[in-house]
Amino acid sequence: MSSLPLQLVQIIINTTHLEKSCKFLEEFITNITNVLPETVHTTKLYGTTTFKDARHAAEEEIYTNLNQKIDQFLQLADYDWMAMEPGSKASDYLVDLIGFLRSTFAVFTHLPGKVAQTACMSACKHLSTSLMQLLLEAEVRQLTLGALQQFNLDVEECEQFARSGPVPGFQGDTLQLAFIDLRQLLDLFIQWDWSTYLADYGQPTCKYLRVNPTTALVLLEKMRDTSRKNNVFAQFRKNERDKQKLIDTVAKQLRGLINSHHS
Repeated sequence: MSSLPLQLVQIIINTTHLEKSCKFLEEFITNITNVLPETVHTTKLYGTTTFKDARHAAEEEIYTNLNQKIDQFLQLADYDWMAMEPGSKASDYLVDLIGFLRSTFAVFTHLPGKVAQTACMSACKHLSTSLMQLLLEAEVRQLTLGALQQFNLDVEECEQFARSGPVPGFQGDTLQLAFIDLRQLLDLFIQWDWSTYLADYGQPTCKYLRVNPTTALVLLEKMRDTSRKNNVFAQFRKNERDKQKLIDTVAKQLRGLINSHHS
């Protein structure tokens, strides 16, 4: 792990200690000098604010640094978007990334609880958003169900990390919710559960409430052109024409949802 997070953690610990110490220093000066309380107040604000500002700056740098490290790992992602079958485990780059996050947050136990929680949630949200962008980026013009299943293994690894409680203080599945958009999108496609999605769309209890129809259509279009070449939907035991017709029908309904939403 880079030494920078460790340095930032130490800065936060030190400035927090100094900030608390200001109170005792100011009381000591008041007692020995008999300075009026309103005069001390000016010094108190300056001293406390200085250390507080330094601490906040270090906290923000931690969040930024973590996101940058996540981006570095994601640059190592090398998905075979045309894979016929998924691998047997999560991608190596993702396993290494989760290992880095675990070791980092183990150090964060020395930080104030809120700082550690914010850093962890920020990292998980950034990872989730980046994975979604990776899946939907324009350069990925085609993908197979096998590729999507491999991607799902990686998201499951992220969810397991969130469930493991990398930092204390989160209530229930709060941290897992950082990956809810990915989870619902992947479940919809892997289970091919369009009848449920289309029937319940717009209802607050919808199973796929977090799946935007525009996002779903983008992903569906990527799978459309691979269905004939790679027999993507073989598990449905339909001929190629029926499978293509099914995709076209779903795509048309998704466009209808999008148009009705914007009208």
